[in-house]
Amino acid sequence: MRIKSALFWLATVVIVLVFIAPLVWIFLTGIKSRPDLLHVGLDKLFIFSPTLWNYQYLFQWTLFTHEFANTAIVAVASTALAMAVALPAAYSFARFNTGSGHLLFVTISTRMFPGIVAAIPFFFAFSKLGLMDTHLGLTLLIFYFNMSFATFLLFGFFREIPEELEHAAMIDGYGRIEILRRIIFPLIGPGAAVTAVFCLVWSWNEFLYSVLFTKIVARTVSVGLAALWGSIEIEWGPMSAGATLAILPTLIAAWFMQRYIIRGLTFGAVKG
Repeated sequence: MRIKSALFWLATVVIVLVFIAPLVWIFLTGIKSRPDLLHVGLDKLFIFSPTLWNYQYLFQWTLFTHEFANTAIVAVASTALAMAVALPAAYSFARFNTGSGHLLFVTISTRMFPGIVAAIPFFFAFSKLGLMDTHLGLTLLIFYFNMSFATFLLFGFFREIPEELEHAAMIDGYGRIEILRRIIFPLIGPGAAVTAVFCLVWSWNEFLYSVLFTKIVARTVSVGLAALWGSIEIEWGPMSAGATLAILPTLIAAWFMQRYIIRGLTFGAVKG
């Protein structure tokens, strides 16, 4: 029994280290000076003189602040829009079998092909409509893919809620809107939280459409960090500092919503 317990904790520690080590490495690289970064040997791995020069360079000589704001605007807007459309759509598919399953398949099929395939027609359409390098254009693009993912995920959560609850509420005189507001949406809350976090993280980290459809006005953090990888020199310090700041919002969002995420991931796992 002790051997099993020791192996369990050993495996847990190894897994935690595997996930945390890259984050620690990025943070330490972001507070190292250029000589410490270029030093060959293990003696400067953890023992060095920390500096904030990389962060100063990031805010004074790059468009990081502008890109960070763009990322926040696009991620929040696309996530809110996706949830606003996916919630009623998933409920309709789960309760009324809208489209006899065909419409649901068409909806989720947008995530079955490579994103670059959809980028070509969108590029020509956005060029004609004047949506290139705009917050609206990038938001609509990310919403297009997030909506299908959110609908598919929420569809499974809605299917876990017994229809008998709605029938009983109708007998008590509740209308469809009241049932949704007072019964269904509170029950689906954990699942909606999981879906929203996934959509937010994907929107925040999206790179392909950001690099293809933006230049300066709507450029996001992921594209800005990639620009620090030059053909002559790679700015490892500022890049790591920017990556450290870029991952904070998603980590904070996941931290505050972890209770709902755990409930959502185990939603329907145990039935009475």
